[in-house]
Amino acid sequence: MELSGCGTALVTPFLANGDVDWHALQSLVRWQIENGIHFLVPTGSTGEACALLEEEWLRLVRLVVEAAEGRVPIFVGCSHNTSQQAIVRVKKLQAIPGVDGVLTANPYYTKPTQEGQYQHFRAIAENTHLQVLIYNIPSRTGINLLPETTARLAEIPNMVGIKESSGNLQQITEVVHAVPDRFKVFAGDDNLALPILSVGGAGVISVAANAIPAQMTRMIDAALANDWTLARMLYRKYYPLIIGNFIEPNPQPVKCVLALMGRIQEQYRLPMMPVVPKTRAHLERLVAELGLLEAVSAGKQPMDNTAASHRN
Repeated sequence: MELSGCGTALVTPFLANGDVDWHALQSLVRWQIENGIHFLVPTGSTGEACALLEEEWLRLVRLVVEAAEGRVPIFVGCSHNTSQQAIVRVKKLQAIPGVDGVLTANPYYTKPTQEGQYQHFRAIAENTHLQVLIYNIPSRTGINLLPETTARLAEIPNMVGIKESSGNLQQITEVVHAVPDRFKVFAGDDNLALPILSVGGAGVISVAANAIPAQMTRMIDAALANDWTLARMLYRKYYPLIIGNFIEPNPQPVKCVLALMGRIQEQYRLPMMPVVPKTRAHLERLVAELGLLEAVSAGKQPMDNTAASHRN
């Protein structure tokens, strides 16, 4: 299996009483796949993984796999700031049939050296048969994985790619040039998806795709097919929503959007909070302008006329 295209960094729906909304979760997974998403990434930072108890985390993974029914690859967020505990968690995942791989972030808080990060990711990969995606996200972990370290990790057979969320296009370009073709570089920021694809990236692991899976998939497919005119048209149309998802800490805005669309309840676990009224009003205006609320009332995903107008 060669991973590419648009993957969704899946949110975790909650109920008002604080429990995981298992029904909404499986409904969201099915809707994502029906709208063409290429792969799913549950229990990452967008999925509020740090707020999940271990038994909830494992049940959530099983239910995502069950709802996906083998139709798309499942890469599960699985990070820890010690290598030993990360390996323990990965081994629990590999016991779940249908899990294809893990997405594992830099060791947060401990702030290891480049060699420490290399040995951490290497230890994880060498202790599992699952495919491993590195997650470089300095804004959350406090450390950055440099291109030369990524290139060393790319030599490990089951290390298949990286979600690059450094926000540094020069660094990401250097990563693309430093790794073999089989090692895929994914944009970790929706707003940089097209720039990263233009220098050789393989796709995006997207927050926006929670709410607009068909549209984000279409945009990435167009870019990978070198139809940059269509890709740019879609990017411009949905850029305000892409940026709007980060007015407040992720996943607060995107969960607000999904609640406006009737997909989930707008519930979080502390320290995540509902968006402030100013943000809510802005997001309400965006989803209305994009026709997402009309689609909810009609019970379907809106058709995007950008692609049709481009063909005509």
